Amino acid sequence: MSDVLLRGATRILIGGPEWDETSGDLLVREGRIRHVGGDLGEPVEGVRVLDASGLTLLPGLVQTHVHLCQTIFRGHAEELSLLPWLHDRIWPLEAAHDSESLRASARLSVLELLLSGTTTILDMGTTHHHTAVFETLEETGIRAASGKAMMDEGEGVPVGLLETTLDSLRDSFDLAERWDGGANGRLRYAFAPRFVLSCSDELLRDVVAMAKGKYLLHTHASENRDETRRVIELKGRRNVEHLDHLGFLGPGTLVAHGIWVDEEEVARLARSGTHVVHCPHTNLKLGSGICEVRRLLDAGVDVTIGCDGAPANNRLDAFAEMRTAALLASVKAGPGSVTARQILTMATRRGAEALGWADRIGRLDAGTEADVIAVDLDTPHSTPVADPVTALVYSARASDVRHVLVQGEVLVENAAPVRLDPAGVLEDAREAERRTLERAVEHGFAATRPPVAESPSPEVFP
Repeated sequence: MSDVLLRGATRILIGGPEWDETSGDLLVREGRIRHVGGDLGEPVEGVRVLDASGLTLLPGLVQTHVHLCQTIFRGHAEELSLLPWLHDRIWPLEAAHDSESLRASARLSVLELLLSGTTTILDMGTTHHHTAVFETLEETGIRAASGKAMMDEGEGVPVGLLETTLDSLRDSFDLAERWDGGANGRLRYAFAPRFVLSCSDELLRDVVAMAKGKYLLHTHASENRDETRRVIELKGRRNVEHLDHLGFLGPGTLVAHGIWVDEEEVARLARSGTHVVHCPHTNLKLGSGICEVRRLLDAGVDVTIGCDGAPANNRLDAFAEMRTAALLASVKAGPGSVTARQILTMATRRGAEALGWADRIGRLDAGTEADVIAVDLDTPHSTPVADPVTALVYSARASDVRHVLVQGEVLVENAAPVRLDPAGVLEDAREAERRTLERAVEHGFAATRPPVAESPSPEVFP
């Protein structure tokens, strides 16, 4: 692990919620930040120097809901609502995965995430071959909590994804024992029952018992009206109420989406300390609705940010998620109801807190682990920079990221990946996509494209 000096930054944003600002040098030794700001002079021998002149340094971005396993399916599940999207496209595609296609998908995901400034993720996999994902996370250097999806029942679940309750629990626990705390503490395990409609009550209860506060819990809930209605029909309770009844909610639990929640469910989320993950682009693209972030925050619910999966987004770009989250909050609750500082904090420190890493990452304080990104705001789309936080949330793009460090290791330098070979990653992803699509037909994949909308007749617009 080399020592690194990020030299001469125009701005150093320490972190949320205050986002205090300084400038100058940032020194990393043995993976931790040792000095922030000012001019440290000539570096001592053995310190690697990265030019940060003209750049803005800030904590690495944290996305608390992604699906690395889905990235090679980008573009193959277009223009559908959630349940048909799952039943006809995503689940058959996931059922067709093998270890090599999963590895290719995860590598493609990490390449995109790192190049766009995301240094930490919470990932939900598919039901099988999840060792390949963890091996990729270890190899590529990104910080991650991850877990195999758990699915022991449900309408429309392909045989290739369906597990017995015992197998699902045993395989998940074996992965947790092997990988939690791995890669010098850079990896964590998160038990990931997919959602109420694909998990038995027995599975959910046993997952809570197995986690025992040691492991994270990660699921989807209240994303879509039809999903919410079906849960009520099957369980006699609303989504969050049912999860609470089974003991699933708590400070170590992250629930993706949380759109269709009533006041009692919001109160349950707040009382339990459960975190809600806002995934704005996916919710818009699938027509699921808009998470009422201001309402949740006012009730005391912690909200973080994630991009979800590439087939529902189609990018893994945290800058795009931040901008859209801020814009949607303005639509739902008024301009400034959720400030740029709150949004950037949700995408950094709040995400770190939700994943149990608040003492390690999320701020650029001396002694914290060096998860740092350097962003160029000296661009036509961000200049002039009246306020750097506002510029990062509303103006910056993923392509503005220049340097990325995780645990002090340089993973992106001058916008180029260090560990990963882009040409090889893309070639492997295309080949894995081809092979997986061929196999997916056996699992019920509906390969037909959605109908093209007809143009208006000339009579309508004379």
